[in-house]
Amino acid sequence: MAYPTVDKPYGLKPINLIGGQVFAGSTRMYNITYAYATDIFYGDFVALVRGNLERISVSTGTVGTLVGVFLGCSYTNPTTKQKQFSQNWVASTAAGDCVAYVCDDPDTVFQAAVCSSGTTIASGARAMIGQNLACLNNTGNSNTGNSLNALLAPDNTPATTDALPIRVLGVVPETAVSLGTATYTSISTATVTCSALPFALPVGTDVGSLASNGQYIPSGSFVDTAAAAGATSFVLNQAPLVAFASSATLVFTQYPELLVKLNFGQHEYYAATATA
Repeated sequence: MAYPTVDKPYGLKPINLIGGQVFAGSTRMYNITYAYATDIFYGDFVALVRGNLERISVSTGTVGTLVGVFLGCSYTNPTTKQKQFSQNWVASTAAGDCVAYVCDDPDTVFQAAVCSSGTTIASGARAMIGQNLACLNNTGNSNTGNSLNALLAPDNTPATTDALPIRVLGVVPETAVSLGTATYTSISTATVTCSALPFALPVGTDVGSLASNGQYIPSGSFVDTAAAAGATSFVLNQAPLVAFASSATLVFTQYPELLVKLNFGQHEYYAATATA
């Protein structure tokens, strides 16, 4: 059982840097325009527009525009005239001195939840490591101030499109959910027939099998289409790297979170074209 349970996305959360370097909480400060009319939530993608910070909707990628991820802000409250620190920027706040804190290091490793659509938690898989992913642009939570953006679980062949904003670096084993096992019967292209599934399989579920000596054999594939509990077949995104042995035990693991970084060329620090 996963601990803690991941029941909704939360944007991008900085964890460390590639190469094992520690993320020490360092941020760069940028201004937000007076009365900027769009909410920005903790964990949202942001970009620079004429020297000021704006929220950016990133789904399939916007090459060279991202400056990082929003991690809160501070400004003089227009009513109390006191300095205020906030998890999020509330649209149209009449503050002209707002400073946003941005995780702008292009080598930052982020943790993020995987969804099939909206805020419906799906699964990542080890087969996705090294691949590119799209994102889901959701409106954040005004009660917590946190983003609800998520990674979009792919439901087809591995994503290699350059314009996708995210590169997958790894899975998060601490929150992995063991969905159970089933007995393999046969495979036709990428459709696997098996004994009744013990649990519903969300899109992206990692699939492997057990060798006769008990060792785990990763398939290099994941569930392409969600399957209901009790179903006797499911579809992989592609045929397994190692053929399933006759009557093999299939193992299903849900990874609701992945470790990712901004894809090369998406971050404006790694793009030669300057912002207008």
